[in-house]
Amino acid sequence: MTNKLYDTSLSLLTDLYQVTMAYGYWKSGTAEKEAVFNLYFRKNPFGGGYTIACGLSNVIGYIEQFSFSRKDLRYLRTLTGNDGQPLFEEAFIEYLAALKLSCTIDAIPEGTVVFPNEPLVRVRGPILQCQLLETPLLNLVNFESLIATKSARLRLVAESDTLLEFGLRRAQGIDGGMTASRAAYIGGCDATSNVLAGKLYDIPVRGTHAHSWVMSFDDEQQAFDTYAQVLPNNVTLLVDTYDTLDGVRLAIETGHKLRARGYRLAGIRLDSGDLAYLSIEARKLLDEAGFTDTSIVASNDLDETIITSLKQQGAKITVWGVGTKLVTAFDQPALGGVYKLAALRTGDAHKPWDYKIKLSEQAIKTSTPGIQQVRRYRDERGFLADMIFDETLNGTHQPTTMIDPLDFTKRRRFDAHAAFEDLLVPIFAAGQCVYDKPDIHAIRARVQAQLAALHPGVKRLVNPHTYPVGLERHLHDLKTALILERRGE
Repeated sequence: MTNKLYDTSLSLLTDLYQVTMAYGYWKSGTAEKEAVFNLYFRKNPFGGGYTIACGLSNVIGYIEQFSFSRKDLRYLRTLTGNDGQPLFEEAFIEYLAALKLSCTIDAIPEGTVVFPNEPLVRVRGPILQCQLLETPLLNLVNFESLIATKSARLRLVAESDTLLEFGLRRAQGIDGGMTASRAAYIGGCDATSNVLAGKLYDIPVRGTHAHSWVMSFDDEQQAFDTYAQVLPNNVTLLVDTYDTLDGVRLAIETGHKLRARGYRLAGIRLDSGDLAYLSIEARKLLDEAGFTDTSIVASNDLDETIITSLKQQGAKITVWGVGTKLVTAFDQPALGGVYKLAALRTGDAHKPWDYKIKLSEQAIKTSTPGIQQVRRYRDERGFLADMIFDETLNGTHQPTTMIDPLDFTKRRRFDAHAAFEDLLVPIFAAGQCVYDKPDIHAIRARVQAQLAALHPGVKRLVNPHTYPVGLERHLHDLKTALILERRGE
């Protein structure tokens, strides 16, 4: 999206303190220190048991296009400090003008089920460059992962029904709408109403008509008949402008006229009222008139909880149009991803790493050091557990023990023959993209395959089972030692 939607450089899509820190590294002669940063989140959204990784494609696009334009540099020259003097000296501006990213980046592929504290993206390279990537990477990954997760939850409760994303008019601006449409399709929606997203991302587009169409005619029957005349191969009629069940009867009349011309009434849409009752009554009217293949579409501020309730009430809805509460992640506005320094070294690449840790009074906010990788164990029934380990430490190919980072008494042992896959894969090597990006349809299919391998208890909407995620014993011991060292114990 970064090279399609915007006709401008996005290198200033960052917080000022990233640029001032970069200047600090440059000025102090530490810009080339080799650093490792991990991007992760601390808690699953929506009170759920899992998260869907999303946004990597736009991360790749952003990094491939990264450079400071003349306009960017001209703007940076205008920034001043508290004394009114330029914030950055000209030599630093010239340094940025010539800057080419040389970072090595590994990431978990889009569409993968992920869990708290697992690195979704690992960035390794000169610390100045790694720092400049913090804000844009968080921006690109956080929101898309949030919306893809919301969509996946909707997909699970909708089951085999058609799920449509109708949220563009309520989205947070153009970028919010475009990003949400992409992520919603990846998470499980079948189509979007967003035509630009359909064009740019190859997402199927669907739509009906608004109440204004009906209101622009003298009567409802005329509105339905005219719409059917104009678009006979796309007739889903919105029936609740005046009286819903009368609207259904009028839609049936239009349906008979369509049949006489060799077309069919594809659906009716309910956008207000008691959706359970109205859909049941509408289904009776349609079936009695011989329109058993006409779908009932519902919209009106739906989410996974409301859809579940409507299904429990026996609603006869088979197409769900979800808008506001999907594209705005209505009940949780942010994922809360973070980007933390985990290791640092200077000079020779063969030197040992200096591992870094951030402490906190809250255990959940204490970071994990190391060159992290995520190993997912599985058997013939699906996923068993995820173990975070350090690639430079021993113990990952022998029988190994995984320890819960929040409760060291919870341990799990895996033998050397246990089936696994390592989730982080190479994306950029020394600044060059080495990843063969799957298309959006393959990413969407990956989501469903991943969810199928997840225990049903983890997918519950309410009080989900906690999927096991822990630290490999050597990494756990390293983290514990660093905590004690920093606390002077």
